[in-house]
Amino acid sequence: MDVRAVLADVAELGPYFAVTPGPGVGGAGWRPVRELYSDPAPVRERIAQVGTALGSDARVAASIAFQGLAAQLVSAPFAAVALHGVLPRLGADALCWRPVDSGPWPLGCAEPAGAAVGSGAAGGAALAALLLVEHLQPLVAVVREQVSIAERVLWGNAASALAGAKRMVGVTRPEAADAAARLAATVLDVGPLRGAGEKLPPIDPDRGWTFRRRSCCLYYRVGGLCEDCVLLVDR
Repeated sequence: MDVRAVLADVAELGPYFAVTPGPGVGGAGWRPVRELYSDPAPVRERIAQVGTALGSDARVAASIAFQGLAAQLVSAPFAAVALHGVLPRLGADALCWRPVDSGPWPLGCAEPAGAAVGSGAAGGAALAALLLVEHLQPLVAVVREQVSIAERVLWGNAASALAGAKRMVGVTRPEAADAAARLAATVLDVGPLRGAGEKLPPIDPDRGWTFRRRSCCLYYRVGGLCEDCVLLVDR
């Protein structure tokens, strides 16, 4: 199984799907993602950077910073399972990050490995376990340690990130749109993601369903409404 080839393929979907493989990852400047969950300083600094960029208060900044990080953590594993039936072993110790002044933090894995799980129920269960246990639960905890923000908001952001990955797979690889919709629906029915949103009849370019969250990410305070915003009552 060539997991590097899988990662290279899903990286073509966009920057949030990119995980750099190779021995250079883990060297100078790279840190295991696990450290993000035990050392609050980088997350605190990231929230502050987002707040400065948006001109927002700490709660809005924490929400938007979390959403960006969640999208990066979710997208590559999701696409790998949806497109190839392969779950890369991108746990918090194997996955690394590197700080940059602006834009998404680069993610990488020095020695990518994985398992064939299929894109059905078994693949969805394996993907949910990786995302929830290794990344989303500890990320929710460390963000809430820095800023007083409702857990419901952050889990809504995580669900939105997953639905966004599902949409991007469907748009860029339409032959996999139905499989991506089924996979995302499976993961969204697990743990704290369950009930974070609802699946509505699909609105183009979505296939299968369109997601609307049941909480607000707070972005409306500094910009417009997101496409899946709970405030879009006419959808």
